[in-house]
Amino acid sequence: MRLLFLAPLAPKTGNHTTAERIRVHIESAGHTCELRDAAEFQSPAEVTNLISQKPAFDGALAIHLFKAGRHLLDIPVPFGVIFGGTDINEDVKVEKKRVVMQQVLLKARFAVAFTNKLKEEAELFLLPQRNKIFVQPQGIKTEVTKNFCWTEFLRSSGVRGDHVDEARVFLLVCGLRRVKDPVYLVEAFSGWHHEDPLNVLVIIGPKMDPVLTLEVEALVKRTAGVFLTQERSQQELHAAMKRCFAVVNSSISEGMSAAILEAMDLEVPVLARDIPGNAAVVQHGFTGLLYSSPQEFVHQSQRLLSDPELRERVVRNGKLYVEAHHSSEHERETYRQLVDTLR
Repeated sequence: MRLLFLAPLAPKTGNHTTAERIRVHIESAGHTCELRDAAEFQSPAEVTNLISQKPAFDGALAIHLFKAGRHLLDIPVPFGVIFGGTDINEDVKVEKKRVVMQQVLLKARFAVAFTNKLKEEAELFLLPQRNKIFVQPQGIKTEVTKNFCWTEFLRSSGVRGDHVDEARVFLLVCGLRRVKDPVYLVEAFSGWHHEDPLNVLVIIGPKMDPVLTLEVEALVKRTAGVFLTQERSQQELHAAMKRCFAVVNSSISEGMSAAILEAMDLEVPVLARDIPGNAAVVQHGFTGLLYSSPQEFVHQSQRLLSDPELRERVVRNGKLYVEAHHSSEHERETYRQLVDTLR
């Protein structure tokens, strides 16, 4: 089959990474899958025209019910949708968007949610399509670059001092956009850094929102103990995650954070903001630690520092959890089977 795959494809985002991984799964089954950025299209009519061009497409896929799914409403071939996270967590609150997403879900042959919680939210706010929505957690595969220098990474990130290698680095992995709330922990962390200068927070990720990026850059410049570094390749990022003390998530909303799961796979402790998308994969005190305020973040971080048994437990259980529930091979088989329903 020849499939059109629409998704929000801003570089180095979770949606982009997920879409590329799923595209590979589909093509490994012998299909042709053309991945396109949903932002390229201004209306459903443009996608309908593309679908009909020779050689014609036999079916379509979309990540994100509103940003991509709305463009598939008028196409003459069957399609499936994959929830992005913000569509179910945020866009459903806007009536005009919710109505469109209901239509998309009604017409879709299947829908995929990353978690049971996301499926339940979709059924509650959109349509009770129980037999149409499948739960398939994201498959995770990490790869660490061999030629990675931790000291150089820290110095290039702005971390200075005679004992830079002794720094306890909390790595906040996120694109600079509002939904990731990269400034949420800055003030509280800086206060903690003044008490213990070895604790530093490094924010790493693509600069996606120009206005927010300027705000973060200005804040970091005047805040001790907090640093903003440039994005790295996936392999370099995984190498940095592997060396840091803990990986941090401070998002307002998540579908399923790949960075959290990658940290677990790399056997690094996770400190995640207590939101539904994170709580679906982080069991507090067992596979990671959750916090609901900047002050609680500091408290949980202190627990992780002072309790080696706690650290060992969340690392061990996090690794086991990813191996059991986020197999890339199982994900590939699921998408192969779902795509076959588009025939």
